Amino acid sequence: MSAPGDESFPEIRDSVRKLCARFPGEYWRALDRERAYPTEFVRTLTREGFLSVLIPEEFGGSGLGLGAGLAVLEEVHRAGCNGGACHAQMYTMGTVLRHGSAAQKQFYLPKIASGELRLQAFGVTEPSSGTDTTRIRTFAKRVGEKYIVNGQKIWISRVEHSDLMVLLVRTAPREETAKPSDGMTVLLVDLRDAVGRGLTIRPIRTMINHATTELFFDDLEVPVENRIGEEGNGFRYILDGMNAERILIAGECIGDGRFFIDRAGAYARDRSVFGRRIGENQGIQFPIARAYVQVAAAAEMVKKAAALFDAGKPCGTEANMAKLLASEAAWYAADMCIQTHGGFGFAEEFDIERKFRETRLYQVAPISTNLILSHVATHVLDLPKSF
Repeated sequence: MSAPGDESFPEIRDSVRKLCARFPGEYWRALDRERAYPTEFVRTLTREGFLSVLIPEEFGGSGLGLGAGLAVLEEVHRAGCNGGACHAQMYTMGTVLRHGSAAQKQFYLPKIASGELRLQAFGVTEPSSGTDTTRIRTFAKRVGEKYIVNGQKIWISRVEHSDLMVLLVRTAPREETAKPSDGMTVLLVDLRDAVGRGLTIRPIRTMINHATTELFFDDLEVPVENRIGEEGNGFRYILDGMNAERILIAGECIGDGRFFIDRAGAYARDRSVFGRRIGENQGIQFPIARAYVQVAAAAEMVKKAAALFDAGKPCGTEANMAKLLASEAAWYAADMCIQTHGGFGFAEEFDIERKFRETRLYQVAPISTNLILSHVATHVLDLPKSF
C-alpha cells in the first residue's frame, strides 16, 4: 500500500509508473556501481514523449505546462528511478523557446522533441564564482561572425550525453557594465563540433551517479548565429530557466519523499521484532507520519510555484521556496527511512542507500539552501544584504 499522493494528470502518472516498472532497482544499482548513464531509460522516456511535454505542439511536443512536467518527474522518482539523467531536456530548451529567434525555434525544437537532438547541458557555474553568477569569467570575444570563447565551467552535468549546451558567458567585463548582471550573453554550443576543437571535458566522479563534469574552453569558436537573444542580456534569459529548473527539481524531491514514505510504511507494516510489528510502535509511526505531513505541505508550495510560472507571473521567490521545502522534506524522509530499516537501509539491494545519496544533492544544487534563505530575507523581508 502506498501513501496518498498528487493525482493531477492521472493518465500521465499512470503511464510513467508503467514505464518505470520496466526499469527496476537492479537496473539502477548496476548503473550506480559503474557510474554509467541510463541510456535505455532516457531513450524510452524520449520515445514515449515525456521529455517533450513542455514543448509547444507546433514544434512536436505536447504543449503542456510545468504541472505536467512535475507529474512526470515526481512519478519517476517515486518509482525509485532518477530523472537527474535527463530532466534538463525539459527545462533547458525553455531558453530557446522563450528567447530564441523564429529560425532557431524552428530548427532546434522539433529535433529536441523527437529526440534527434539532446539539449540537456546548462553551462553556468564556474570554480571561482560558484553561485555568484555575476562574477563568471568565461569570456566570449566577438570576431566577425563568430565568438571566441575562453574560460572554465564546473559541475556541468550530462555534457557527455548531450548534443547541445546552453552556455552563459561574459561579453563585457563586469567592471565596465552599469549593473553586475549586464554584459552576459547566452550561446548555444554544438557539442558535436566543439569537443576537441576548443572544448575539453573532464568527468568528475562523485558520491552519486550524476554524470557531472568540468569544462575547459580554449579559443572555442561559436557562430554568432548561435547566440540566443541580444548580446549582454543573457542573465535575464537564464533566470527563466533557473526558475523552471528549481520547480521541476522540487517535484523530483516530492517523488523522492514519497518513495521513502512508501518504503518505510511497507517495512513498518511487515517487519516484526519482539513479537510485534514495528509499525505498532509510535517511535516508528510518528517519524513516518511527520515525513508525510512535510512532503504534502511542500507539494502544495511546488504546485503554487508551477502555477505562477505557467501563468507567466513572477515566481522567483516561490520557485526558491518550493525547492527549499521539497528538498528538506525529502531529506527528512530519507533519514527516517534509513532509521526505520535499521541495518537493512544500508544494503544496496533495498535501493534506499542509493536514493538517500541522490536526494542529498538537492540541499546543495541547483542552489544551496542558505542562498534561498538569503533571497527570502533580502527580497521578501527587506532585511539588509549580508554580501
